[in-house]
Amino acid sequence: MSDDFELDTDDLTRRMDGALAALRTEFASLRTGRASGAMLEPIMVDAYGSMTPINQVGTVNVPEPRMVTVNVWDKSLVGKVEKAIRESGLGINPQLNGTIIMLPIPELNEERRRELTKVAAQYAEHARVAIRNLRRDGMDQIKKAKADGLSEDDQKFWETEVQELTDTYVKKVDEALNTKQEEIMQV
Repeated sequence: MSDDFELDTDDLTRRMDGALAALRTEFASLRTGRASGAMLEPIMVDAYGSMTPINQVGTVNVPEPRMVTVNVWDKSLVGKVEKAIRESGLGINPQLNGTIIMLPIPELNEERRRELTKVAAQYAEHARVAIRNLRRDGMDQIKKAKADGLSEDDQKFWETEVQELTDTYVKKVDEALNTKQEEIMQV
């Protein structure tokens, strides 16, 4: 029984990739002073009696580096989309042009840039915690196998594998954070 133990490192890798993908999604929603359609993804619009993602009520475009437009498909929803954008906390003042809502992206001031780097650091810390929790899951599986008769050499081998995988992913999180913080601080 004990010689047959093999930790599913592919599963751990897949789950750690998921934590990294979630971090990248959170980073995409942070404003960097450049226009990005992803910054509108978290916005929900009260459409047809339910909360609907903004990209399901109109087309989100980035026609120029400091402008995002939302071409609302249903004229009756233009006001609700505009209201959702105003109340989103993005700090953007929408301008109406028929069914097209234009969102000029203002320059970020130094104070706001520093706040955004702190938010990015919090997102990165959440990702690190998720990765460390996955590491703990892997170590628990190894301890259980040890109780079922796994040899000490095999235990050390698998613990080293899990730790190396964890270190790799924490490093990827740190690299993504550094890149995002440089992007935010860039004037």
